[in-house]
Amino acid sequence: MRPLEAVLVTADLLAFLLLVGPVPRGLRRAVPAALAAAVAQALLEGPRWQVIPAYALAAAVTAAWLRRAVAPARRPVGRTRFRRLATAVTAVLGAAGLIVSAAAPILLPVFSFPPPAGPHRIGTATYHWTDDGRPDVLAADPRARRELMVQIWYPAADGPSAPRAPYVQDGDVFVAMAHLAGAPGLTFTHLRHVTTNASASAPVAGAGVGERSRHPVLIFLEGAMGFRQMNTFQVEHLVSHGYVVAAVDHPHAAASVRFPDGRRTAAPPPDRLKALIDRSFDPAGTAPAPGGQALDGGLVPQLARDVAFVLDRLTALDRADPAGLLTGRLDLDRIGAFGVSLGGIVTGEACRAEPRLRACLMMDTRMTPGVVRDGLDRPSMWITRDAATMRREGWSPEEVAQHQNSMRAVFAKRPADGYLVRVPGMFHADFTDVSSWSPLLSLLGLTGSVPAERGHAILNAYSLAFFDRHLRNRPAPLLDGPARDYPEVLLETRP
Repeated sequence: MRPLEAVLVTADLLAFLLLVGPVPRGLRRAVPAALAAAVAQALLEGPRWQVIPAYALAAAVTAAWLRRAVAPARRPVGRTRFRRLATAVTAVLGAAGLIVSAAAPILLPVFSFPPPAGPHRIGTATYHWTDDGRPDVLAADPRARRELMVQIWYPAADGPSAPRAPYVQDGDVFVAMAHLAGAPGLTFTHLRHVTTNASASAPVAGAGVGERSRHPVLIFLEGAMGFRQMNTFQVEHLVSHGYVVAAVDHPHAAASVRFPDGRRTAAPPPDRLKALIDRSFDPAGTAPAPGGQALDGGLVPQLARDVAFVLDRLTALDRADPAGLLTGRLDLDRIGAFGVSLGGIVTGEACRAEPRLRACLMMDTRMTPGVVRDGLDRPSMWITRDAATMRREGWSPEEVAQHQNSMRAVFAKRPADGYLVRVPGMFHADFTDVSSWSPLLSLLGLTGSVPAERGHAILNAYSLAFFDRHLRNRPAPLLDGPARDYPEVLLETRP
């Protein structure tokens, strides 16, 4: 609940008590303050549908006060019983309205990201890149070229008073996600009001003591039907510790991608998207692309090619950034990748094929047959949970086996350093920002027994330790064995 939303609910409560309680008539003149609080909240914080009950209650108590103020002082004695009944009904309805007014913004809050733990502030900029030499085989138009929206976060030198960037630049992505989940389109629209710790186009941080002027680079890959900002908690943590993170929106796999000219692409229906992904695991399957053509190898290899293209564009950006921000600031000798769910699958596939990626982190996902067959020849980490937790979440035995066995198979044949991190009690949504969206998710069984703040702290600690060790050659004792600060974590290492 935002500050002025709390003020509004409190004003509603006080106005209701003044209206129905045995208080001096003069005190009731404060009742309209509830309506004033409603107007102030809508103008200063912005309205959202979860606060409609509080707006309605503020209007109702103000209207009731006005009616009393202009009503005759005396009424016929015969109507005493009716007045008592009306007062009782008003009290019950008002109490119910108060409960709904308080519950709605609490259960669907405009949440906040914790302040960054590292020494750097955070800047962000978004780029639109087109691969003119590559057709978009996922598009319905055979003439389409592959286009990507890529958001980059970087260590910044902005002051604490700089305006903070919104969580997402295109709020309609939440409408698309709701529709894909079978929920009303307005369900998550309040998340448009969420802000981050980043500032748009802030100056890049200069070199500090012991730091290079160039920053190591990480590629973040989103989950299926997700969006590029879906792990902002993790991105901000890494950036605050000196990394540049480039998050890729994959058209036709993300929930919704809007290009600068207003065009928009959306993910196919969940069953069709799943078929496209599954074909990467079963080449004999049939899963045509949206344009109708057969898609050799399924979806995953197509998205892995996006990673190679992004690496090319980052190289060009380091030579000359059109925005004037990142020129000469990207350490392209120290590049890693991380992804969650489908993004983790693509991370594994990209790391198998792309030698420029020097460290790879896959979160809560399975590995493709090609990665299982060939292994990964560079430092790799998997963060997931145990099979029992997956079964408790509702995954089928086949899904659990493929998930657990494929990760372990690649981990077991490691020629380079490998880490398998399991956190019992974490569900799939807990590996993303989604677990912070609403306490309702826990009540609905969509998040696990590990609180969101704790789960995110574990992911942040282990991902930072992994990249620090293998991209910056820094000590990472967290990766050497059981950690006193994280006793719930099960860590295996190779060699």
